[in-house]
Amino acid sequence: MKNGLYVVATPIGNLSDISSRAIETLSKADVIACEDSRVTKKLFSLLGISLQKTFITLHDHNEEDRAQIVIDYIKEGKSVAQVSDAGSPLISDPGYKLIKECKKQDIFITTIPGCCALISALQLSGLPTNKFMFAGFIPNKEKARKELFEKYKNLDATLIFYETAQRIEKSLIAALEVFGNREMSVAREISKIYEECLTASAEELLRHFRENEPKGEMVFMVSPADKEEDSNLDLDEILTQKMQNMSLKMAVKEVVEEYHLNKNEVYEKALQIKNANKL
Repeated sequence: MKNGLYVVATPIGNLSDISSRAIETLSKADVIACEDSRVTKKLFSLLGISLQKTFITLHDHNEEDRAQIVIDYIKEGKSVAQVSDAGSPLISDPGYKLIKECKKQDIFITTIPGCCALISALQLSGLPTNKFMFAGFIPNKEKARKELFEKYKNLDATLIFYETAQRIEKSLIAALEVFGNREMSVAREISKIYEECLTASAEELLRHFRENEPKGEMVFMVSPADKEEDSNLDLDEILTQKMQNMSLKMAVKEVVEEYHLNKNEVYEKALQIKNANKL
């Protein structure tokens, strides 16, 4: 196998979901870069893949330091397969810093596609799939959680988040406050025996999880903002308030990022307000 980095997706539940190409790659690779070698070695045993390889841990806390070690293996002529504990590497998992450094040093990189929880959940949800925004894990702190929801509140796309069973009720309460009666979906245990995907209002989902103990890894989704919600946005008032405390350029930047609006349109509106009010 050619020396280089092979980014390999592993099952998120059902072992049969792994591709024959992924098994072949993991079997032939000289080095396995993984989040937790215990988890990966268990997977290899279940799949009948030899453990006579070099395993190196690569996680959020050591990726920056370990990236060069991985690259050095490749420069020595070895093939390295990178995996996460489950699913597609780099998607709310380590790997970005390694890939970036590999590109800088002209290292061969390829991907062995496979399972990805956010895509599988979106397919099950019944929510719009033409446009979606993945925002990663929902913060643990209440203030940060609400700020994240507010940031994407007006985005015309299905919002996708990862959440834990222990915190899903808190997130649903915050979602009810920020998103109101929008349709939402919670998918859990995807491809496993107890797979479940519920699509309803936040109130109905809260009722369900209060009556049925939340369990398993979860993907939380929110339907896109309605055009009616966008039309209720008082852009003049928002810009006026911001421009009292900051420059026009900074106010425009904040509004565009916060409400996901057209930059040129917001800039023109800000100029009109500035000229009219001499801000």
